[in-house]
Amino acid sequence: MVMLVRMAPPLPLIFLLMIHGVCSQKEDVSYSPSHICALNDSTVIMNCTYTYPTGLQITKTFWSKSLVKDNGEYPDLSNDPEYSQRLQYLGDKQQNCTVRLSHVTLKDSRMYYFRFITDKPNVKWIGAPGVTLTVTDLQVESPERVTEGDSVTLTCKSSCALTDRATFIWYRNSLKILTESNFSNKLSLNPVRREDSGRYSCAVDGHTHISPAVQLNVTYPPRSVSVLISGSGVIVEGDSVTLNCISDSNPPALNFSWFKENETSAVGSGQRFSALQSGRFYCQAHNQHGSQRSDAVTVTVKVLGSLVIYISIGVICGAAVIIMMLIWGTWWMKKRNDTQESQMNHPRPDHDRRDAYDVELSDLVYENVAAAQLDDCKPELDSSLYENLPKRL
Repeated sequence: MVMLVRMAPPLPLIFLLMIHGVCSQKEDVSYSPSHICALNDSTVIMNCTYTYPTGLQITKTFWSKSLVKDNGEYPDLSNDPEYSQRLQYLGDKQQNCTVRLSHVTLKDSRMYYFRFITDKPNVKWIGAPGVTLTVTDLQVESPERVTEGDSVTLTCKSSCALTDRATFIWYRNSLKILTESNFSNKLSLNPVRREDSGRYSCAVDGHTHISPAVQLNVTYPPRSVSVLISGSGVIVEGDSVTLNCISDSNPPALNFSWFKENETSAVGSGQRFSALQSGRFYCQAHNQHGSQRSDAVTVTVKVLGSLVIYISIGVICGAAVIIMMLIWGTWWMKKRNDTQESQMNHPRPDHDRRDAYDVELSDLVYENVAAAQLDDCKPELDSSLYENLPKRL
């Protein structure tokens, strides 16, 4: 009969197995994700877990931004004045080492490390490589100049792909605009209109950061062309009236042509035109994208001939009246002097003296004076008046 005896393993082997069980749990730190792209002024959560040998106790946990020791230890972010008010440790002293950093700035872009210390002086660990944080701004990418009718796409870009799912908001001239882009980081304008010109910026919903605005310049041919008249448009022969051609165009129209209605050849150029003759005039404005003509305006020139005739007749009439008054005055003064001289030489009764002073013009003189004034103010006096005047004088 054979007896089988199971031998106990040697003591050294048992010791090695025990050591292996203790050391099978190594010090380690892991980050998820290991790369974070965050928007400027946003809040970042760096997820972290760590492990350490069993039987040990964690005495201290903290985050650091440097692998260079200061006084024998890595610098603690919670003691850094640039981080102390923004950093919040969300983990514990067992396995969670998550931390939250708020109001991140571009200067916060760097690698961060988690550090733990156990009750065993020789068991300390820092998780390197750490988690990489990249803080980015938003920028609008847009063509500087487009032509009306083109298809245009504006893009809200960042220096890295944002870790969190982002919903984008678009602004034109600081006013929120609604699009059919499902709040994408791309804004499509198809076709682009002249009214789409403006300053565009973008943001991520839920965040305060807004990108710098960029100018979208939409060029187009002249439109709303019209003519302004200096004055009433009615002038006297020999004068001129100034016509001014205005239009809405981008870039501004610099070339202008002037036409007289029903004529094919241009009668002038330039934004202003001096009209010297009657007619209906219109302008045509041009830029590199096209041209447009205005409606016609009317210019009326009044001839001076009839006006000269009326003025001449008035002058002649006035002169005739003055001449008649002078002749009558001369005759009356001579008559009065003769009467006074006769009375001094041959006194007469009172009634004869009164008759001498009550001198009246003959009916013939009055008739001729009236006829001269009423006969359409003829430039010459009636000849019958001259024939009778010497007889009375």
